[in-house]
Amino acid sequence: MRFGVHLPLMEFGSEGQSLARLEHAADAARECGFAGLAGNDHFVFATPWLDGPTALAAVVGRSGDMDLMTSIALVSLRGAVPLAKTLQALDVLSGGRVIAGVGPGSSARDHELLGVPFEERWPRFEVATATLRALLRDEAAEPRLAPRRGAIPVWIGSWGSDAGLRRVARLADGWLASAYNTTPAEFARGRERLARALEARNREPAGFPNALGTMWTWITEDRREEDRVLRDVLAPLLKRDPETLRDQLCVGPAGRCAELLSRYAEAGCERVYLFALGDERRQVELAAERVVPAVAR
Repeated sequence: MRFGVHLPLMEFGSEGQSLARLEHAADAARECGFAGLAGNDHFVFATPWLDGPTALAAVVGRSGDMDLMTSIALVSLRGAVPLAKTLQALDVLSGGRVIAGVGPGSSARDHELLGVPFEERWPRFEVATATLRALLRDEAAEPRLAPRRGAIPVWIGSWGSDAGLRRVARLADGWLASAYNTTPAEFARGRERLARALEARNREPAGFPNALGTMWTWITEDRREEDRVLRDVLAPLLKRDPETLRDQLCVGPAGRCAELLSRYAEAGCERVYLFALGDERRQVELAAERVVPAVAR
């Protein structure tokens, strides 16, 4: 198992947003030997949200040899051609390190803002993703976008439904699961169903990559602090029960976080993107020092 870091695109309190905050997170991930940086995507949200592709571009110079993933880009709302142009520019500037993680998005507000009916998100997503993949692989007759460095892999975000995994097998080069919408056991079952869906399309399951995104992270040995983050920060943000989230996420003691991630490693998860709930540099350093070395891989 390898590890990546979500860039701090949103506010969890009064920390604000700035280039320095992005750079501190990228520096910590690079210095701690992490494998990738990710930028999530919303136009509007319950809290102020920086644009994901812009944030990834802002830290290209500090990203070392880490992959840069959109996690996930709203391709049917951004448009396949504009998104392809953005991703190819980022790929050129980074020397070929971009992974295009895409999905329809789960927010009706994003769709309303763009005047797109939310109930049409899946058919629109499939058409846009097929177009995007052809553009990023230079397989589209028109337009042929330049400059480009090479093919960019397209991963699809799916919570693990049968329909979602069939879509991954049909349209994608990798699978991105969601940490707060699954468990290690469910992830393992999803991998098995994805393997069958790939085989049904004469695609080889071995070597088909996967990752777990949005692993909200707050490493603390203080139970009161753990309870505060779950109850006052995450539960209202996600509209989930804090006790359910406690079992799903890396919020709490380092040992318990390592145990959860070890179960994901045993389930076949290849990479996890940690999303620190503030104080990004310190949380990334704590993960590197106290969690990652204890993960059974």
